Amino acid sequence: MEYTSLGRTGMRVSRLCLGTMMFGAWGNPDHDACVRMVHRALDAGINLVDTADVYAFGESEAILAKALKGRRDDVVLATKFGEAMDPDAPLRRGASRRWIIRAVEDSLRRLDTDYLDLYQMHRPDPSTDPDETLGALSDLIRQGKVRAIGSSALPAEAVVEAQWIAERRGHERFTVEQLAYSAFARHAETAALPTCGRYGLGVLVFSPLNGGWLTGKYRAGQAVSADSRAVRNAEHFDHADAAVRAAKTALVEEFAAIAGDAGCSLPELALAFALAHPNVTSAIIGPRTEEQLESQLGACDVRLTPQTLTRLDALVPPGTDVNPADSPYPRPILHRG
Repeated sequence: MEYTSLGRTGMRVSRLCLGTMMFGAWGNPDHDACVRMVHRALDAGINLVDTADVYAFGESEAILAKALKGRRDDVVLATKFGEAMDPDAPLRRGASRRWIIRAVEDSLRRLDTDYLDLYQMHRPDPSTDPDETLGALSDLIRQGKVRAIGSSALPAEAVVEAQWIAERRGHERFTVEQLAYSAFARHAETAALPTCGRYGLGVLVFSPLNGGWLTGKYRAGQAVSADSRAVRNAEHFDHADAAVRAAKTALVEEFAAIAGDAGCSLPELALAFALAHPNVTSAIIGPRTEEQLESQLGACDVRLTPQTLTRLDALVPPGTDVNPADSPYPRPILHRG
């Protein structure tokens, strides 16, 4: 396993990060199987594990607590706050001081740990002043409950604003940004990734396999498994839109051919592509099964040549998305009425 610095935090982390969104009711309800996946990842050299309070509404964090018994000190443990923990409870969400103070205690209890290595705002909260959010998170660092703080899915201008507020108001600053990035969804290359590089942020990329499209399991003429996300959540994973589905299916065949020429599997090609960006620290893999985990662990050994990267650029140009809806940053257009 290869390691690198997590921005300017001083923490050395693996270039693959184990994501646990699929642990529990949202993916794999077998706790023992999930624990085995964590142990296998750690044994393979992964030392960065990412979760969130909202993943299966706390179940993912509870599973991690079991898996990390006796190994907590060898792991950089990251979790997130901000997504709604109860759709009927408007105060159990967001980035207010009130909720952050409650949410961190809940996560610490579920994870059975005294501290978090990285605590991340899961999504932007336009209703809360960033000064309040950064102030609350700074207090957590001073209290020893959190070692570093980060954000997720911030547009470039919000990354800059957060850095400015931290400097002017004397707060701890976000040192890590988590963003979506894959060979099929490259919008982050236009502004977010360069901005993170400018401020020396560590960057964790999620969905490097583009919701399963770059695993090779969705191929032309092949039936989709009934338990697949393509069936369970077709609209979110680009299977409900016929035009997008056709475009991605055709590209998968071309990407698979390039992977074959490069001497690697399609998921290894996709992960190696994400890791090839100079501002990317670690790519988050989110396996649901032990088989999926094994298929992705070898990606760190793959080095894509400039010729291979050029072939990928020709299929999906830099800064573009196969599906424009993959960009989390809607254009700021005023809608009246």
